Amino acid sequence: MNVLFLVSDDLRPQLGSYAKDSYPPYVSPKMYTPNLDSLASRSLVLERAYVQQALCGPSRASLLTGRRPDTTHVYQCGRYFREKGGNFTTIPQYFKMNGYRSIGMGKVFHSKGKNSGGDDPVSWSEPYFHGIPNYEEIGNSWAAIPDKELHSKPLLDDQTAKHAIVTLRKLATDVNTDKRPFFLAVGFRRPHLPFVFPKSFLKYYPDVHLPDNPNPPYNMPSVAWNSFGRFTNYIDVKYTGPRSKAKLTKESTLSLRRAYYSSVTWVDHLIGNILQELDDLGLSNNTIISFIGDHGYQLGEHGEWGKQTNFELSNHAPMMLHIPGKTNQGIRSKSLVEFVDLFPTLVDSVGLKQLPLCPQHSANIESCREGISFLPLINEPTKPIREAAFSQYPRQNYMGYSIKTDRYRYTEWPVFDNIKFKPKWSKSPRIELYDHKLDPEENRNRAFDKSYDLIKQRLSKILREGWKRSLINSLDVTENKTHDVLEHYHNNKKPTITYYLIFGNMSFFIVMIMIFWKWVTHR
Repeated sequence: MNVLFLVSDDLRPQLGSYAKDSYPPYVSPKMYTPNLDSLASRSLVLERAYVQQALCGPSRASLLTGRRPDTTHVYQCGRYFREKGGNFTTIPQYFKMNGYRSIGMGKVFHSKGKNSGGDDPVSWSEPYFHGIPNYEEIGNSWAAIPDKELHSKPLLDDQTAKHAIVTLRKLATDVNTDKRPFFLAVGFRRPHLPFVFPKSFLKYYPDVHLPDNPNPPYNMPSVAWNSFGRFTNYIDVKYTGPRSKAKLTKESTLSLRRAYYSSVTWVDHLIGNILQELDDLGLSNNTIISFIGDHGYQLGEHGEWGKQTNFELSNHAPMMLHIPGKTNQGIRSKSLVEFVDLFPTLVDSVGLKQLPLCPQHSANIESCREGISFLPLINEPTKPIREAAFSQYPRQNYMGYSIKTDRYRYTEWPVFDNIKFKPKWSKSPRIELYDHKLDPEENRNRAFDKSYDLIKQRLSKILREGWKRSLINSLDVTENKTHDVLEHYHNNKKPTITYYLIFGNMSFFIVMIMIFWKWVTHR
């Protein structure tokens, strides 16, 4: 099997193909994405996939190495995982090592500055394609470029898509002289700021809506807030109040949301062109297609903009996987999945030797993984594979560690040791707890609500024990039991006297039988 690896920047799963209960219905309107919807109809769609950190550089370093930020030591843009964390094998590098032609273009790694040593050259078999910016470097937050002007000066993402098509044609003609399968990675920069796209795509969004929750969550600790300075730097963005607590005007909010949606539909159009070419060349039947956004995005919800938080909208991102002959009818899974799972899943999908699970300290191990293959979800889409999905985000001298369970999002902000790369759990008084069943918008922090005390204790234990203990196979109880426990805690019902009598007596009788048996066998 060949692999077509598609990445879009800053994309929240507001796609037409995502179910309402997987992406909150308060987020409207849905984006017009017919090509991604078509791909979803013949893919395994991971409706609850979560990134390890909601920022381009750290997220890509994590998902492409299959390691978490506390292993890559990449917490901000401008850091190269091979220099900070270790000489880790990446997804395209692993395929290259196993006989694939590994080809990359556009924004796959976070390529600017020192983020990836220049798109991590060791990962690729052939020269990397970047393209030339034309209208992207502007002083405004968004721009709708007249289509006729783009014929002579195409946008970067258009250049990337056309290069992908040319590359596919070459791969199709090379098949008789080069028997190697290909791993083709295509990264799109939009809908990253500034939102630049062909003007014709505005027609899909004649009307957009303001978010219905423009204020920060009630009882939110201040450390959870991101001041989104990048937005207020643009000359066309209007806001009130000081920059650190800026509130965008209604006009700026609506225009930015419309521009974001238009950028997404533009990328969807380009992906459709690539997928059509794949089909026209007869490559569809033996090419696995992976599509992801590198993290979510906030468009005025909570008064927030961009990513860089631990809220649901920042960490929830789209992920789908098409495997010819296995997912053709379309499969949907609500099982909790993490982006570090993509590496072992792709390896599993093509039948390569699986990487071992990383030990606690893996800086000197080049090839291992900190995620698990979600390929079993094709046959059992409702099967849970983990108790919680883990994310994190640094702020000041704190590290916000966050988990998403079936019902809750729970976050602690301990002081972080930047030398040992460890949290000081004893110093984490700043806590967030959101009940997604009652409050999918995360408008109320219930961490200090007495009725949630037992839930908070349980969630804190899951968070602090870490991702390995959260894997279902490593638990002493099944997911259903865990869910029942959390539901029981939520209802704040203490075990009844009958419960203690029944189960306490059972334990007593079991112990007595064991003592009696030991006495009999030793007589």
